[in-house]
Amino acid sequence: MGVMTIQEALEAANQHELDLVEVAPSASPPVCRIIDFSKFKYDQEKKEREAKKHQKQSKIKEIRLKPNIDIHDYETKLKQTMVFLNKKDKVRLNLFFRGRQMEHVDLGRKLLDRFITDTQSAAQVERQPLMEGRVISLVLAPK
Repeated sequence: MGVMTIQEALEAANQHELDLVEVAPSASPPVCRIIDFSKFKYDQEKKEREAKKHQKQSKIKEIRLKPNIDIHDYETKLKQTMVFLNKKDKVRLNLFFRGRQMEHVDLGRKLLDRFITDTQSAAQVERQPLMEGRVISLVLAPK
């Protein structure tokens, strides 16, 4: 309809029983449309819902370990971690220490280093091993 004053635009919107909606306020002059606002809002929400459907939410899976883990148990945890990484999920490894195990934190760090080297083909370290109280945690992200 071209450039017009606010009063003229409001009159034109009232004539058609529609709303005057400002689309681009930062433009010079500001751009407005004469539309049914409730329908416009509904269409916008519909587009947002449709866009959300196609997004992939990355989940964080958690694996719990202890420093004196047996070889077969270690391999089972490693296999499960690889399954999570192949599904494009992040994996948080928590290594728990109990009682006197706190005196041998270096054994836990060696275990996590071994885990990192074993998962190197499918994962990258997103957060380095960090001691938080009695737990060392590490986050692996899929490559």
